[in-house]
Amino acid sequence: MSLSEPVLRMEQIDKRFPGVHALDHVDFDLYAGEVHVLLGENGAGKSTLMKILSGSIPRDGGRIFIQGKEVQNLIPERAQGLGIGMVYQEFSLVPALTVAENLFLGRLPRTRLGIVDWRRTYLLAEQGLAELGVEIDPRAEVRSLSVAEKQLTEIARVLARLPRILVMDEPTSALSDVERERLLVILRRLRERGVAIAHISHRLAEVPLVGQRVTILRDGKRIATLPVEAATQNDLIQMMVGRELTEQYPRRGRPQARQILELRKLSVPGALRQASFELHAGEVLGIFGLMGAGQTELARALFGLEAKTTGEIFIDGQRVRLERPSDSIRHGMGFLPRERREGIVPMLPIPPNITLGRLSQASPARWLNLRSERQVASGYVQDLRIQPPSLDRPVIYLSGGNQQKVVLSRWLCSGARVLVLDDPTRGVDVGAKAEVFSLIDHLTQQGVGVILISSEMAELLAMADRILVLRGGRVTAEYPRGAATQEDLLRDAS
Repeated sequence: MSLSEPVLRMEQIDKRFPGVHALDHVDFDLYAGEVHVLLGENGAGKSTLMKILSGSIPRDGGRIFIQGKEVQNLIPERAQGLGIGMVYQEFSLVPALTVAENLFLGRLPRTRLGIVDWRRTYLLAEQGLAELGVEIDPRAEVRSLSVAEKQLTEIARVLARLPRILVMDEPTSALSDVERERLLVILRRLRERGVAIAHISHRLAEVPLVGQRVTILRDGKRIATLPVEAATQNDLIQMMVGRELTEQYPRRGRPQARQILELRKLSVPGALRQASFELHAGEVLGIFGLMGAGQTELARALFGLEAKTTGEIFIDGQRVRLERPSDSIRHGMGFLPRERREGIVPMLPIPPNITLGRLSQASPARWLNLRSERQVASGYVQDLRIQPPSLDRPVIYLSGGNQQKVVLSRWLCSGARVLVLDDPTRGVDVGAKAEVFSLIDHLTQQGVGVILISSEMAELLAMADRILVLRGGRVTAEYPRGAATQEDLLRDAS
C-alpha cells in the first residue's frame, strides 16, 4: 500500500430500511493521522454509514477496503480484529457490571492459572480513565454513573483496544465544555500517533478544532467532501440542511410576574444540597454545572424519580408531593431526560409515544380512540418535522434527534405548564436545535415555564432569562439575562 492510499475506503455504500433509503451510494475515505468529520442532520445517514463499517449492520451494496484490501461480510468481531473501534451514540455498556469489567469485557486480564487478575484489571482501568483526565471509580457499577461518566467510560473502553481506525459517534454530546475540550486534546494526541479517526458531530465549533477534512451528508447522499478551512460555518449549515437558517436562538417571549414553581431547600442525598429557587410563567430558567454538579438529579427529583428527596415544592402556591412521575404529570409537569432511551417506549410507534402523557391521566375505563390518536400525532409530526413521517414506524428506528422531538411532542400534547429539559439538544443537529429553541420560545409565549439544563453555555446565554450555576450540589451563582459570560459560568461552576 502506498503512503498516499487511504487506510479506509468505502465506495458506493447503499442501505435501505423499510420506507427509507438511508444511504444512497455514499463514498467515504480516511487516512492515517487524520480526523475526518462527518456532518449532517439527524437521519442523514452518518451513524448508519459508520455502523456498517463497525459490522453492526450489513450493507445492501458497495465495497469496503481496509489497508488496500477489500473486506467482505463485516461483523463486529471481525471489525475489531481489523483494528476498528467505535464509540456508539447510544451506550453499549452493561449496567450491572463495574466500570473495569466493562472496559475489559471479554478480555479480562488473567493470572498464569487462568484466574481473573482483579488487581491488574483495576490498575489498567484506572490508567485508561486517567488518560481521559477523569476520576471515575473503576469498581463502581455502570448503572450508578451519570450520563457524562457513562460516555467517558464508553470512550475509555474503545481506546483500551488501541484501535487503528477510531469511529466516534457524537462522543462529546453528553460532556460539558471542560470535558469536551479534554477529549478533543486526546483526539489530537491519537492523530499524532497515526490513528485514523472518523468523528461524527453536531457541534460545528468542533470542526476546525479537531478536523482536517469534512464530509456532509443529507438525506442519505454525500453532498460534499472538502478541507475544513475551505468552508465557513454558514456554508456547512447550508449544505447540511439545504436551506439558510436565519435565527438559531430565537427568544422573543418574556417572563411574567406570576410564579408557577418554587423550590425550598430541595435535597437529594449525595447529589443536591438545599436548592432553593422559583420559576415564573413564560420564563426560561437555565441551569449550568460541570459533570456531577447535581443538575440531572434536580431534574429527576422534580419528576418524582428520586425516592429520598427532601425539601418543599410549591406549584401555583400550593405545596405538592412529587413521589412518582404520575404525581408530576398530574400537576402539569413534563420531563425530557438526558438519556433518550429513558424517555421513549422504543418498540411502540409514534402515536402512543406522543399521547402517553395525556392518556396516563385519563380514566382506565375510557375507550382509546386510535383514529383520534393518529390525527393528534400526525399534527405534531408535521409541526416538528419528525422524519421519516411514518406513524407506524417504531421510534427505536428513528434517529436520535427525531426521538427527541417525539418526547417533546408528548409534553406539548399533555398540556404541561412546567417543562424540565435536561440537555434537550444532546446529539441533535443544528437545524433541529433551531427548531427546539423556536419551540421553547413559542411555549414560553403561551405562559409555560421552562427549566433548561444544558452543557452548552452558548445555549444558556442566548435562551435563558436567568441562569443558576450549580457546584457540588449547591447553587453558587445566579445571573439575570445578559449579565454573565462563559468565563463567569465556568468560574462559578469550578
